[in-house]
Order: sequence, then structure tokens, then C-alpha cells
Amino acid sequence: MSSLAFPYAIDSRGRTAVPPTTDAHLQQLIEQVLFTNPGERVNRPDFGAGVMQLMFAPDNDEMAAATEFLIRGALQQWLGDLIQVEAVQIRAEEANLHIVIQYVRRQDQQRQTVELTP
Repeated sequence: MSSLAFPYAIDSRGRTAVPPTTDAHLQQLIEQVLFTNPGERVNRPDFGAGVMQLMFAPDNDEMAAATEFLIRGALQQWLGDLIQVEAVQIRAEEANLHIVIQYVRRQDQQRQTVELTP
């Protein structure tokens, strides 16, 4: 069974698009968890981390630590059977929030890094 691309799209053959690789699929899942606000999904009101709401929060060490804790918790809750989060780094530059996540794929124990900028 293959997975669907996120966001949903139609490929050049007129079929439902799929992610090109396992890494791309995992990155899409991570983006879904982090950028979905709790309450946004009808049948899963507790799904998501709501990271987009933190973009305009104060830029200090306490907020960075809280954001890291929020991200780790959400990824563990929703993707814990697929990945093991090793490190989360939060960097705020002007109006941009940079998130770097280092994780291990549970399927084959390969270490991966993904960088996201909402």
C-alpha cells in the first residue's frame, strides 16, 4: 500500500500523487503534525502541534525550550511508531522560525534530518 502525497495532488498520469521516497513521506507527516492546529481536524481534535501560532511569540530561551518540548511531544504522540526524535533545534531569525529535527527511522534505523520553515 502506498501513501498519499501531502498536500493532496494529482500526478501527470491523472492519478493520486504519492511521495517520491520514504523520506519525503516522513517529512510530509512531520509537517502535518507540526503545522496543524489542535482542533483543526474534525475527528481528531487533539491532533497537531500548532507551531504556526508560535511564529509571533517572544523570542527568548524559555519560548525556544517550550517550543522544542511541544514539538518533541507531538511527534512522539503521533509519529512515535515511525520515528524516534533525537534532537530538535529552534532558531528564530527576524520573522522566520527555523525548525531542525534529527530523527531515526524505526523501519531501518537510518538517521535523518529535516529542516522546516513555516
